[in-house]
Amino acid sequence: MQAELAFHARRAARVVAVTTTRRAARSGALWGYVFGAAVASSAYGYARLYPTAASRAKLAASFSGNAGIAAVLGPARRIETVAGFTAWRIGVVLTVIGAIWGLLAATRMLRGEEDAGRWELFLSGQTTRRGAAAQAICALAGGLAALWAVTAVLTVAIGLAPKVRFSIGGSLYLAAALVAGAGMFLAVGAFVGQLAASRRQANLIGAGVLGAAFLLRMIADSARGLAWLRWASPLGWPEELRPLTGPRPLAFVPIIALIAALVGAAVAVAGRRDLGASALPTPEAPQPRTGLLRGPTGLTIRLTRPGILAWVAGLAILGLVLGLVAQAAGNALSGSATLERAIRRLGGQHGGAAAYLGVAFSIVGLLVSLAAAGQVAAARGEEAEGHLDHLLARPVGRARWLAGRLAIGATLVIVSSVVAGLAAWVGATSQHEGIGIGRLLQAGLNMAPPALFILGVGVLALGLWPRTSTPVVYGLIVWSYLVELVAAAVTTNRWLLDTSVFHHITPAPAADPNWTAAAWLTGLGLLAAVAGVAAFRRRDLVSA
Repeated sequence: MQAELAFHARRAARVVAVTTTRRAARSGALWGYVFGAAVASSAYGYARLYPTAASRAKLAASFSGNAGIAAVLGPARRIETVAGFTAWRIGVVLTVIGAIWGLLAATRMLRGEEDAGRWELFLSGQTTRRGAAAQAICALAGGLAALWAVTAVLTVAIGLAPKVRFSIGGSLYLAAALVAGAGMFLAVGAFVGQLAASRRQANLIGAGVLGAAFLLRMIADSARGLAWLRWASPLGWPEELRPLTGPRPLAFVPIIALIAALVGAAVAVAGRRDLGASALPTPEAPQPRTGLLRGPTGLTIRLTRPGILAWVAGLAILGLVLGLVAQAAGNALSGSATLERAIRRLGGQHGGAAAYLGVAFSIVGLLVSLAAAGQVAAARGEEAEGHLDHLLARPVGRARWLAGRLAIGATLVIVSSVVAGLAAWVGATSQHEGIGIGRLLQAGLNMAPPALFILGVGVLALGLWPRTSTPVVYGLIVWSYLVELVAAAVTTNRWLLDTSVFHHITPAPAADPNWTAAAWLTGLGLLAAVAGVAAFRRRDLVSA
C-alpha cells in the first residue's frame, strides 16, 4: 500500500511536466514538419532550376552586393551550391519563425496557464512553485527537442538525395542552427512570463525583445563594416553558426549561455513570488470591452485573434521577402530550360521574376493550408478540453458555433492569401520589377482554394470522426506536399498527382490562375463543410 501511495505521489508531482510535454511535443513536431518542408522546397527547387554551374554562377552574381536583400535574408555565402543557397534562403526566415513559436509557446504554457487558474490546481498538491516552473520549462525543452528531431530527420532524408548531397553531420548541424532561435525565445518567454503581470504583457515584452534583436541583425547585415553587430543580437548568433557553408560551432556558446541564464532566472523568480503576482507593475485595468462577446463567433474571434494576426503578419513578411528577391532571382533564372519547361507544362506564359514567384509561392500555399488546418485543430481542441460544453449549455446552437468557426477559418485563408500577394507586390515594386498589383493579388488568391478544401474536409472529419479530424487535415497537407516534391524530382503517375490538392493550382503569376479548378476545390470544400456541420448537429460531444 505504501509503495502504491508513493507511486501516486511521484506521479502527482510530475503532473505539470506530463501535461505540458504532451502539448509542447505536438506543437514542436508540427513545426518541425514545416521546417523540413522549407528545407526540401529550397534544396529541390534550387537543384531543379539551376542544374548547371553557369546558371548557379549567374544566380550568385545577381544576389552578391545587394545590401537590401542581405539585410532581410542575411549575407549570401556560397549560394552557387545547393547547400549554400538552402542555408541562406531559409536561415533567417526559419530562425525568426522559430523564435515567434518559442515565445508564444512559453508564455502560453507558463503565464497563460497561471492566468487561467489551472496552476492553482497543480500547486494544491505536492508541486512547489519552483518545481512547477522547472517542470514546465523541461516540458518546453521536450517540445524544442521534437522540433529539432523532426527537422533533423527530414533534413537528413533530403540531404541523401543525389541532387542535394548534404552530409549527415551537416544536416544535423543545419537543423540545430534552424531551431536555435526557438530555443532562445523559449527561454525569453519563460523569463518574461515570470516578470509580467499577464500573458499579454509578457508577449508584448518578448515581442519588443524580438523586434530589437531583428532590427540590430538587419543593421549588421546591411554593411560589411557593421558585421560585428551580429554578436550583439541573439538573432545574429544563428547566422554566425554558418551551417553548410563553413560551420562555426563556437557560436553555440552565447546561445547556450543565454538559455541557461534565462531559465535559471525564471525558475528562481517563480520560487520567490506568489501565484498571480508579478515583478513588474500591473497595468491599470482598462474599461471592459464586450463588443466581441455578443455571440459564439465573436468569442471565437477574441480567443483566436493573436494566432490569426500572427499568421497574417508572417505571410505578409514572407510575401515581402519573395517580392524583394524576385528581380535578382528572375534575372538568374532567365534562360533556364528547366524552369521554362515546368512553366509551359503548367500553362505558364511569363518568365523572369514572374516565373520565380510562381514557383516560390508554393510555400505560401503550404502555410495558408497549415493556417486552415490550425483552425480545425483549435475547434477540436475546444471540444476535447470540455470548453464547448459550457458554451452549448447556453442558448447557442451547435450549427451556429461550428459555422462561425468555419467562417473565421475561411476569412483567415482569404485575407492571408491576399495579404501575401499584396506584400509580394510591394517588395517587387521596390526593386522596380514590373509585375502589376492585379497579377500578384490573383497569385495570392490562387493559394486559397486548396486551403479552403482542406478546411472543408477538416470540418467533415470533425462532424463524423472528431478524434481523427486533426490527423486528417495535417495528413492531407503532408501527403499533398510530398507528392509535389516527388513530382518535381521524378516523373510520376498522373493519378497520383491528382491526389495532391496543390497540384490543381497553377504557378501564378507565371501562369494565369485556373479559376475552374479553383472553383471545383472551393465547391467541394464547401460541400464537405456543410455535411460536416450537419453531422456535428447529430452526434454527442467527444472528449479527449
